[in-house]
Amino acid sequence: MSKKKAAPTKPKPTKSKGGTKSSGKGTTKGGKTPATPSIKPICTNRKARHKYEILDTIECGMILVGSEVKSLRNGKCQLDESYGRVRGETLWLFGCDIAEYPQATVWNHEPRRPRQLLIHRREMGKFVGQAKEKGLTLVPLQLYFNERGIVKCQMALCKGMKLHDKREKLKKADARRDIERAVRRGR
Repeated sequence: MSKKKAAPTKPKPTKSKGGTKSSGKGTTKGGKTPATPSIKPICTNRKARHKYEILDTIECGMILVGSEVKSLRNGKCQLDESYGRVRGETLWLFGCDIAEYPQATVWNHEPRRPRQLLIHRREMGKFVGQAKEKGLTLVPLQLYFNERGIVKCQMALCKGMKLHDKREKLKKADARRDIERAVRRGR
């Protein structure tokens, strides 16, 4: 009886569930640091920075319908005339115009409906309390998608500017621009 010899085989590599070990210092496999997560702005309220003096800002979540999110991903939003108000114990955004999503047909949303903002109770008491005490206004500055793809609203506690304050601000900006221009020409 002859016995056949089996061909020598190479040992199979073992698979680990965790993948490669990292030092936990935020580096990737190649040793490079990962890119910083960026936010994708949807729309900004440029008029707010001209009309109001911004005292404080806070990030809020929003309760939205699916067609609103799809429309926001297309950039169809306007914050020009929107403002924040407190109803009961919740913060609401009024006047924000999110355009209808054309493919939603029957299940579309109302473009200018009030939208509830999500904020921690502690922050709500502090932030909105200041608005009530000092007669300040809540104005949205920006809508954006955060690094996880969730829609966030940056609300600001604002004080209205007088006409002479706006003129003074424009004069300072013009003077700064002239100085920068002179410095560039001097080089």
